[in-house]
Amino acid sequence: MSIITISELERQYIILTQDGLPLIAKPYHWLANELHISVEQTLSMTKDLLARGVIRRIAAVPNHYKLGYTFNGMTTWDICDVRAQEFGEKVGQLSFVSHCYLRPRHLPQWNYNLFAMVHGRSEAEIQEKQHQIKELLSDVLQTHQGQANDILTSTRILKKTGLRLRNGKK
Repeated sequence: MSIITISELERQYIILTQDGLPLIAKPYHWLANELHISVEQTLSMTKDLLARGVIRRIAAVPNHYKLGYTFNGMTTWDICDVRAQEFGEKVGQLSFVSHCYLRPRHLPQWNYNLFAMVHGRSEAEIQEKQHQIKELLSDVLQTHQGQANDILTSTRILKKTGLRLRNGKK
C-alpha cells in the first residue's frame, strides 16, 4: 500500500465533510464557499479524491434506529474456506445485509469466518433474515468446533465513526 499525500486544501475539504455534508439544497455550493473555491473546483476535487482512494464513497447514511430498525444482529457463519469469497459476495448482495466481512477463524474458541450484519424491527425479523442467509449458505456450511452459525445481537448503541482528522496543522 502506498502512502497518499494530500494538500492543505484537500485536508480542509476532509475536515469539513468528515461528519457529513449539511442538509441543504446545494451542499457543494456551501463547501465551495467554505473552501473559497468554485463549485466546479469542489466537484473536481471530489472526483479526484474518490479516484485516488482518499475518500471511499459519498452516500446518505440513514439512522436505522429512527426508522424503527432497533434490532441488530451480526450473523456469524462457519463456511468452507475455499468458497468463502464467492459466498461472502452473495451474502453481501442481499438487500437486508448492511455489512459483510470475511475474517480468519481463531480455533478452537471461534470457528466463524463470515460475518453479515442485519437489522430489523423485531428479534423475529432478524432471525428470519438469518434463516434466509442459512438457506443461501446451506451447501457450504460446515462445523470446525461446535455449531455452524450464530447471531450476536446488540445490547446498546455505540457511536461508530471512522478516522477523523483534527482541524489543525499536519
